[in-house]
Amino acid sequence: MNIDPGRDVPLFVQIAEQIEDDVFTGAYAEGDRVPSTNELAALLGINPHTVLKGMNILVDEGIIYKRRGMGMYVQDGAREKVRAKRESAFDERYVSALVAEAKKLGLTKEQVIDLIEKGYDHA
Repeated sequence: MNIDPGRDVPLFVQIAEQIEDDVFTGAYAEGDRVPSTNELAALLGINPHTVLKGMNILVDEGIIYKRRGMGMYVQDGAREKVRAKRESAFDERYVSALVAEAKKLGLTKEQVIDLIEKGYDHA
């Protein structure tokens, strides 16, 4: 798990993002148990409450769920929820900004599409 205390992003958010990414990439499949709060706290050398705060973000989003006395597990449909969340964030962060900048530059839709296709060809 890549948690960087030097980043501007709070640790609990980094923990949530990392687990979410692991769900999305298939490191944790639906129904899999994720490491416990105490396991992650020991692994990362941080306070268990910080880890729990991050995990609770994912519980609130329906990505993981708690089984009393058993731990945290990946919710059915979690990967699709993460994909939908990321697609929406992609649109908000990148597509909207791209279109706004393209309009400022006076680029046509076709010119923007050509630029994107060139980018895909070189990636």
